[in-house]
Amino acid sequence: MSTDTASRTGVETASLSRLHLLGIALAAVSGVLHLYLGVLFVSSPLGWSFLFAGVGFLAGCAAVVLNFRRRLVYLLGIPFTLGQVVAWYVVNAPDFSTLGYVDKAVQIGLVAVLVLLYRREF
Repeated sequence: MSTDTASRTGVETASLSRLHLLGIALAAVSGVLHLYLGVLFVSSPLGWSFLFAGVGFLAGCAAVVLNFRRRLVYLLGIPFTLGQVVAWYVVNAPDFSTLGYVDKAVQIGLVAVLVLLYRREF
């Protein structure tokens, strides 16, 4: 049974499983981290890309909590998050930071959760 809805609004906590909550937590961690980095580097294009990524992660959290087209959010979240991993590698290789490794581990975990949530919808 699908939890997608485009007509209902409001927080849908009853429909959130532990897997949803894990995904929200992972996306929120990455989103807040990206917003922090965006503010630090706001004068450069890289800073703006951090801000964009942070807003994207937090908007995904909000959409899931509001039960707004969750399947679509999962489906779009997978390449969005994988794109963050690839961009991080391309921009930072070979000088990776511990914070970068932590964020990428969070993002890989998020991708796994998104795949599981998407597959569970069928």
